[in-house]
Amino acid sequence: MAAQRLGDLWAETPLESRIFCSVLLFSWAVYLWEALLAWRQRTVYRTTTHVPLELGPIMDSETFEKSRLYQLDKSAFSFWSGLYSEIEGTVILLCGGIPFLWSVSGDISARAGFGPEYEIVQSLVFLLLATLFSAVTGLPWSLYNTFVIEEKHGFNQQTLGFFFKDAIKKFIVTQCILLPVTSLLLYIIKIGGDYFFIYAWLFTLVVSLVLVTIYADYIAPLFDKFIPLPEGELKQQIEEMAKNIDFPLTKVYVVEGSKRSSHSNAYFYGFFKNKRIVLFDTLLEDYSALNKERPEEPGSENQVAGGDGEDAEAKAKAKNKKQGCKNEEVLAVLGHELGHWKLGHTIKNIVISQMNSFLCFFLFAVLIGQKELFAAFGFYDTQPTLIGLLIIFQFIFSPYNEVLSFCLTVLSRRFEFQADAFAKDLGKATDLYSALIKLNKDNLGFPVSDWLFSMWHYSHPPLLERLQALKQSKQD
Repeated sequence: MAAQRLGDLWAETPLESRIFCSVLLFSWAVYLWEALLAWRQRTVYRTTTHVPLELGPIMDSETFEKSRLYQLDKSAFSFWSGLYSEIEGTVILLCGGIPFLWSVSGDISARAGFGPEYEIVQSLVFLLLATLFSAVTGLPWSLYNTFVIEEKHGFNQQTLGFFFKDAIKKFIVTQCILLPVTSLLLYIIKIGGDYFFIYAWLFTLVVSLVLVTIYADYIAPLFDKFIPLPEGELKQQIEEMAKNIDFPLTKVYVVEGSKRSSHSNAYFYGFFKNKRIVLFDTLLEDYSALNKERPEEPGSENQVAGGDGEDAEAKAKAKNKKQGCKNEEVLAVLGHELGHWKLGHTIKNIVISQMNSFLCFFLFAVLIGQKELFAAFGFYDTQPTLIGLLIIFQFIFSPYNEVLSFCLTVLSRRFEFQADAFAKDLGKATDLYSALIKLNKDNLGFPVSDWLFSMWHYSHPPLLERLQALKQSKQD
């Protein structure tokens, strides 16, 4: 009876109220699901205090404990920042923050001489204020993450001045890209007629391709220094490997990521016959500034009698603690990355992304005329296009987005195994095996995970699974 009465009450509730409640309830359902997964993983961090037997050959107890504590701190931070974000979003929705900010944007536009008929101008003001609000409210969390957690565990390389300069620069560059692109998109939607979704999709496709093409050449250098990889054995080996698999390599860069963080990375970019490879200096043992800056242990030159064994052990430990990979291991990592290209993973991801984009714009065209969607979020008299994009893409599509995200995560893990197998076929199994161990150690990755957390979140297979696959190939 109670369930029937609740059902009758729900049916009698206005459609806009049901839409609003459904969005809010689904948002909290997703948050609680994520919180449950995080709690399961934190339990693994807390209870796994000793190196499991299968990890003994690849991880020492000191590194294992460091990674455990690092991940515990990150998990706790993620819990509190996630809770704050969910509460903030709920308060904004319940208190009518979106229509309020739209009204403020209209007032600012009016003072600048632009009336209600200049909807695009008001939309850009709204977007500027919304991103500014997001940047300000997210600043304390970013500061804590960088200068407390990352600093505590030895990853942060930034000064406070560098951090704020970087944050301001990022905000300005983002606005320089976001505002013109948004204004053109809104204009296309306004004048596109019945088939505007096709033109909007084509426009976003062109923008995404242009951004991918120019990012490393014109945008990334605004934040980090890119230098050509010096002539030498490593560059020669990279060019030879690229030639062997018909990868149209034109340039190899090293980016000074060590000025920002000691985390490492590598990627390639470009279209058609114009491919470039970017290596973080923290990935390269011979180029990492962190290795050059690492001071000698005091007293290492003069040891007391009987300390020869201890001296040799200390030297071995110092060598093992070097940041980055040897040349052979770097080549193995690149073999994996180029495997994504050779196996068509990059193209497949682009196709999937654009199919999803087209579907979303098509559904947006179907739903944009529903006034109840706008009324659900406090827009009773006007239906601004930008607000329609926000409501439909962020709120209405959220269940679909969750399912799609999980499917892409599963697909990504499959691609990673295939790329590892490609590197194996290049004869890099042994070097990739050692490189994965080193990178996991350098980045303090924790090699033990809850199966449900891993399945939902990990875009890369867990370390042990990748090593097991490579170990089998090595034996074969």
